[in-house]
Amino acid sequence: MLKKFMKVVAVCILSNMYISSSFSETPQYGVEKIDDVGIFFREAGDSSKPALVLLHGFPSSSHQYRDLMRELSDQYYLIAPDYPGFGASDFPSSKEFEYSFDNIAKTINTFLEQRGISKYSLYIHDYGAPVGLRIATAHPERVQSLIVQNGNLYEEGLNREAWAPIMKLWETGRGNEELEKAISGSVFSVGGLRWQYTHGTRNPDSILPDNWLLDHQSLSRPGQHDVQLDLFYDYRNNVASYPKWQEYLRKHQPPVLLVWAKNDAFFPVPGADGFKRDVEDLDYNILDTGHFALEEDLDIIVSKVRGFLTSRNIK
Repeated sequence: MLKKFMKVVAVCILSNMYISSSFSETPQYGVEKIDDVGIFFREAGDSSKPALVLLHGFPSSSHQYRDLMRELSDQYYLIAPDYPGFGASDFPSSKEFEYSFDNIAKTINTFLEQRGISKYSLYIHDYGAPVGLRIATAHPERVQSLIVQNGNLYEEGLNREAWAPIMKLWETGRGNEELEKAISGSVFSVGGLRWQYTHGTRNPDSILPDNWLLDHQSLSRPGQHDVQLDLFYDYRNNVASYPKWQEYLRKHQPPVLLVWAKNDAFFPVPGADGFKRDVEDLDYNILDTGHFALEEDLDIIVSKVRGFLTSRNIK
């Protein structure tokens, strides 16, 4: 009897070990080499389940999705890469890597292909929109749905007052030292980064300081300011691509979940309203928070994502 009992226990232990090794609801970490550039990523959940590709914004990294991944990993497979030069990914010099949205999107698309992820929903926020929409327009057959958290595709979704210094950079080009120094001093300082996370929130003191402190550490590396200014300058090409991305929505009609923060200083609500013109299957939600909505409205967004993907029968 004892031997039989011990055999049952052993089988249970081995079964649990197998289950644990096949997937994890706790985020795991890795690095994928793309043309000699190490792309750091977080992943969680069972890779046989519906995939969510989480594309981060500026000035953050996959860190912004840390809690979302834990909450959704029981039902979905989630993967969140850091762009080159961001977070824990490699930071090659601008001589070794072209810091443009075209090239970042190309790198992230190759990352997904190398990881064997060929069908997915794209969660896009801030910079994640121009990265993700480049991937979606190139491979519309791979995209099952879009989850949009202040990922702008419309000119009316740009707050021109907040964007004024960067729009001035678009006019003058790189090399305007006075303008670039003013942008760097405002945007890349600890205070400036903290403001991005706390502005428009209901309770600023509840926002995790790790967010802006990690970003400041990353942005303080030699050469980072130049790289980020290059991307600010290149952002004009995203605006020029808005009509193309809007046409993608009209032609391919991916289901879209909007979880849009109404107090975002950079991308106001008219950017969310633009989707109403182009998307037939639109789940439209406006949240009373700031740019990084997951920091304050995680539970709401988790519920919306689950309901949206389940009702659209995303498999």
